[in-house]
Amino acid sequence: MKTLCTLIVGAGLLLSGFVQAADTAPERPLLRIGARVFTEHTMLAELTAQYLRDKGYQVQITGGLGSNLARSAQESGQLDMLWEYTGVSLVAYNHIDEKLDSEQTYQRVKELDAKKGLVWLSPSKFNNTYALALPEEVAGQYPQINTMSDLTQVLKDEVKEGHIVALDTEFANRSDGLVGMVKHYGMNLNRENTRQMDAGLVYTALRNGQVFAGLVYTTDGRLNAFKLKVLQDDKHYFPDYTAAPVIRREYLDKHPQLATQLKPLADLLDDQTMRDLNARIDVDHESPTAVAADFLSKHPINPSVDDGPIKPEEKP
Repeated sequence: MKTLCTLIVGAGLLLSGFVQAADTAPERPLLRIGARVFTEHTMLAELTAQYLRDKGYQVQITGGLGSNLARSAQESGQLDMLWEYTGVSLVAYNHIDEKLDSEQTYQRVKELDAKKGLVWLSPSKFNNTYALALPEEVAGQYPQINTMSDLTQVLKDEVKEGHIVALDTEFANRSDGLVGMVKHYGMNLNRENTRQMDAGLVYTALRNGQVFAGLVYTTDGRLNAFKLKVLQDDKHYFPDYTAAPVIRREYLDKHPQLATQLKPLADLLDDQTMRDLNARIDVDHESPTAVAADFLSKHPINPSVDDGPIKPEEKP
């Protein structure tokens, strides 16, 4: 009987110890990440989520967002982090039409967004800007077209040929999109020789040879898969769209180590890396979750650049 009582008391003490340990365990901070409704942004959110979960964060992804909705949610405190593109912030959110290079653009949006409580962290090494591209067959027929100026000349010389240029609907209707490009290059583009469509359908039309040229994104995985020839923006019309993590100042003040933790991840991401990751989703139809896990397993972050485990948020 005595032995039984001893066992019961001992079990009670052990259970009490477990409960006490659970009560004093560090809380895992919640980080709310937004993802826009396109492959690359979904990929970036998933990469970041898996990477930071291993560092002790709870990460919640809200996906399928439009650009303006995502930005509004972050400014209002409903989201803590977004991967943002410098050109989007410069032009769409801050309405700056001045032509700036990559570093100037980053510094300008960093300064402007700081006033809104948003902090730009160390940028990645990829620039997902716009470009015009030719299908493989057209590129073979017109080897002289290597730049947007070359394309402009051909469209002028062969105006009666009915060469069609495909553009996504958003770009076609933005003041800093089609209208500005036509003016900047003196292009002969109008309703007769342009077609507006969903961005994904532009790639389909290019692959099928249904259009003469089309608007693409420079880190899209379908560029290589569909053998598209990307033209040089020789008159530098398109803004720089370098991607970087952007965090609410309030959140970063509570978790300052996050800036150091995200830098090595951003450093891994260059143009070709993003093309490869995007292709695995858009061309090979793998899931973003699987692609992110595979990438992180093959690219372990150097512990020397990590500042160690996070500290739990202090409670009042």
